Amino acid sequence: MDAATRNSAAGQQRAWRDELRAGLGLAWPLILANLTQQAIQATDVLLMGRLGSTQLAAATLALNLTFTFNLLMLGLITASSPMMATALGRRSNAVRDVRRTFRAGLWLLAFALPPYWLVLWNIGALMQAFGQSAELAREGQSFMRAYMWCTGPWLVFQLLRNFVAALERPRVVLWLSLGGIALNALLSWSLIFGHFGLPALGLPGGGLGSTLTWFILCFALVAVTSLGRRFRRFHLIGHFWRFDPERTMAMVRLGWPIGITMALEMGVFALAAYFMGWIGAPAVAAHAVALQIAALTFMVPLGLGQAATVRVGLALGRGDIAGVTRAGWTAWVMGVGFMGAMALVMWSIPRQLVTLFLTDAPENESVITLAVSFLRVAAAFQLVDGAQVIGAGMLRGLHDTRWPLLFALVGYWVVGLGIGSWLAFGADWKGVGIWIGLATGLASVALLMLARWLMRASLGLTRTASA
Repeated sequence: MDAATRNSAAGQQRAWRDELRAGLGLAWPLILANLTQQAIQATDVLLMGRLGSTQLAAATLALNLTFTFNLLMLGLITASSPMMATALGRRSNAVRDVRRTFRAGLWLLAFALPPYWLVLWNIGALMQAFGQSAELAREGQSFMRAYMWCTGPWLVFQLLRNFVAALERPRVVLWLSLGGIALNALLSWSLIFGHFGLPALGLPGGGLGSTLTWFILCFALVAVTSLGRRFRRFHLIGHFWRFDPERTMAMVRLGWPIGITMALEMGVFALAAYFMGWIGAPAVAAHAVALQIAALTFMVPLGLGQAATVRVGLALGRGDIAGVTRAGWTAWVMGVGFMGAMALVMWSIPRQLVTLFLTDAPENESVITLAVSFLRVAAAFQLVDGAQVIGAGMLRGLHDTRWPLLFALVGYWVVGLGIGSWLAFGADWKGVGIWIGLATGLASVALLMLARWLMRASLGLTRTASA
């Protein structure tokens, strides 16, 4: 091997190591922030589980509908992440461009939230339309009318998070999210069970605790991004009332497929919860616990996928095709490797994990047994779940969102839901059949995402970098 070849190989190794460091440096605060935000939700599940399986099932069914709509709107503003990253990749001082994108996100939320709140206020009727009992619908609505108001500050928080991530300064979100765990636990515990002189509100107390927590976190992040030395030059809140139709429509065009893709994924899990409701309340509670555990591990590849969007977008803006490749594959390998390790943990100690959320008592035995069986299936789909979410993040960095939407539609709703419903009700596998269907759907989406990434050059997805 001559000196030039050795130098070239050493340079490539150095570039991959640099990408690994940069990707991890961006990803680990996002991962931990995802985990802490999920822990806020997990705290509510833990506390509401102490009220009883009926209350837990009611809140879970209501929240599942909320998650689907939340993700639809989150997808719209998620478009701000690759838009900001590509602008900053082209020009590091793209202050006005970044501010226009942020302002467009605020306007999208202003248009979308009022009709959404109207739906949530009447969530009980929607639950009954999906075949749930009057008791579950009544309990779910009482919870939701206190919880629904947190969606506004939560979405603004996510928009601000996209901004700090595009600047590769996500640690502030991590520290705020860590504080949010303790704050939410204290508020929800006090309002659910009546401590520190507060009334015992039951399920509505959990919803009110979450609402107060997200308002406080949102105001804190607004203050940091308005006053912090690294962020204030962007003047994000300045003239926020000015409507920018051109940038808003650009975000809609890029973001609506992301939102529908996210909604399709969460929607199939939400519908799975309603299928569980047809099987029985214990199946709903077991599904909630198993899904909560799977969601905690999912936060790691989700954070890696978010980092991949930014890193791929920055490389695209710089015109660095090799950088695009390194950014995508580094995140993908890390995420799939982590999920493989988590699959082993879930398979090895499922009961110990389930009893973190449900008291190991005779009256809960049927729910625990079901949750253990669901968690074993969840262990099997950890790899493909990680692969599909990171694959989506890689493609978003290339501003490619419409084909991933089609993949989600076919994978989740045709393959996953079709196989799951047949196994559950046709083959009488009940809840386990639903979870096997979910796993199959995730696997098909992961394969399609990976195939499109492999063909990115031939499909013209890197044409901006080539130019």
